[in-house]
Amino acid sequence: MVIGLLEIELHLPEARSLKDKRQPLRSILARVRQSHNVSIAEVAHQDDCHRAGIVVVGANTERVPMERTLDRILREVEETPGVVCAGEQRQWL
Repeated sequence: MVIGLLEIELHLPEARSLKDKRQPLRSILARVRQSHNVSIAEVAHQDDCHRAGIVVVGANTERVPMERTLDRILREVEETPGVVCAGEQRQWL
């Protein structure tokens, strides 16, 4: 069994308050949960309206399918309007 962990650092340049940050972030979290069989959560920068750190965790029997899933998720997040991916890191367990 392979467990993949994807950390994504996001920049939200248009957000002026935590309320402005909430809408695109909730959209990302809901969309990823619905379309992929993974867990996702905001884990960093909760009190900063211009930054967010999210983590995606999934499991599979093989590494290649898990890599493809994480790649698709990263592309979906990058294509979200008003959100800029500032960095990503992967870990395999």
